[in-house]
Amino acid sequence: MSAVDPTLLVALPLLASVVPPMLAFVRDRAGWPVALVTLLAQTALAATLAVEVVTRGPVVVEVGNIPAPFGIRLVVDALSAPFVLLVAVVALAVLGYTRVAGPRSAPFYGLYLLLVAGLTGVCLTADLFNLYVFLEISGLASYALVARSPGGDAAVAALRYLLLGTVGASLYLFGVGYAYLATGTLSMAAFGARVAGSPGTLVLAAFALVAAGLGVKMALYPLHTWKPPAYAAAPTGVSALLAALASTVAAYALARLLLSAFGATLLERVPAVRTLLLTAAVVSIVAGALLAAREPVVRRRLAYSSVSQFGIVLVGVALASSPGVTGAVVHLVGHAVMKGGAFLAAGLVATQYGAVRVDDYAGLARRAPAVSAALAVLLLGLVGIPPTVGFAGKFYVALAAAEAGAWIPLAAVVASTLFSLAYLAPLLQRMYVEPPAHRPDADGTADGHGGDDHDGGDTDGAPAAPGDGASGPVTAVSTGEPGTVSVGMVAVVVAAGVATVVLGAVAPTVEALLAPFLEVVL
Repeated sequence: MSAVDPTLLVALPLLASVVPPMLAFVRDRAGWPVALVTLLAQTALAATLAVEVVTRGPVVVEVGNIPAPFGIRLVVDALSAPFVLLVAVVALAVLGYTRVAGPRSAPFYGLYLLLVAGLTGVCLTADLFNLYVFLEISGLASYALVARSPGGDAAVAALRYLLLGTVGASLYLFGVGYAYLATGTLSMAAFGARVAGSPGTLVLAAFALVAAGLGVKMALYPLHTWKPPAYAAAPTGVSALLAALASTVAAYALARLLLSAFGATLLERVPAVRTLLLTAAVVSIVAGALLAAREPVVRRRLAYSSVSQFGIVLVGVALASSPGVTGAVVHLVGHAVMKGGAFLAAGLVATQYGAVRVDDYAGLARRAPAVSAALAVLLLGLVGIPPTVGFAGKFYVALAAAEAGAWIPLAAVVASTLFSLAYLAPLLQRMYVEPPAHRPDADGTADGHGGDDHDGGDTDGAPAAPGDGASGPVTAVSTGEPGTVSVGMVAVVVAAGVATVVLGAVAPTVEALLAPFLEVVL
């Protein structure tokens, strides 16, 4: 009997999501304290469950004590525990950032908690249809959060995100239908037992549709077109949260379904499936890097970078070996921290200095040394430089590719370091090598040499940040930031940089914790 019921991890943010809109009739700013208390409790529960999984093994509950097929089964095991904890910690950290950065309205925090509930549910559910329900909950909250920015760019980006997200969800749902027709069950465990040994045409069709639907959610090339505009147009806190968790949880879902439902042996019995997955991964690695290299707006460049980074994750999942899955898990967790931190840093720099393009970062290290140092560590982690977690994840995936003799995916993973360096090094060069740009303040005076600006300086009354939601000319603000940077916002970015190195050191521990689970499913 577990000391903590995993149901609380979903129920707590789900129920709390209705509180801010209700309190808005009394106090509109009550949303942030409600979200803070909720996410503090959820983080404590997630940490407790993670410790219990490590010490005592998986935790399985039937919601309301209603057994399958009618009940909802939740599972916390060695694969899901890191992602449940990741969702809670990242959501809490980004919440701290939004305390000053905003948006601060009650509906925003209601949607924020709804998104956290949906993402947590995806990580916990052991049922194919309930996974679809949680994907839709998180998707609907994401679309609405992207649209929280004022202006047409955000509305168009949210609409595109909605349309493509619906296509992805529909493909997944069709796959669930085929899976049910093939086996008569949607429980992952029962489904896996019934398809073991003979994956028929219906099962293969189900996997193809499910993988395609989750591929849209992961934003693999060429299914990525919703991501750059959505991440660039959303409020900074929203883009950071989505960059850290949305595609990460979709990739986790693909790994979970392959290992716990369809079975890793599917890839051995039908080699064409593995070939198609690896081909999609290699194309995504290369195409995402090329698109990132030609993008001048920082947040859009980071979004294209994710297209390439998730290709690396897919290589690990498709190889379905111990080092492959370990590498995918380590890279997913590390990428969430690094990319979320990089988006927060980009939002902070845009708010304080109006820098939204790569060229605008010239001399940034002299004006904001702490944020620049943290951003440099995050970028080096994305490149895959030791001892960061980015290197650890790529190392495990490359090792898996070498062991499997998958030479083209191996070459793509190794080359991804050079690709990443090609589109991220210009940012480092601008920050540390080039002199500060001569940019006019709102009152027409120059601020190019620092003036009163500094890390974490309170810039109340500063001009609003230029919008960074388009690759065209810099336009008026569309991100919703009030133009204020706090010490807390800087601290969150610095913490992400520190975590990038710390997680690299604990990667072998993740491998050891996953080993018993992988011995069963591989």
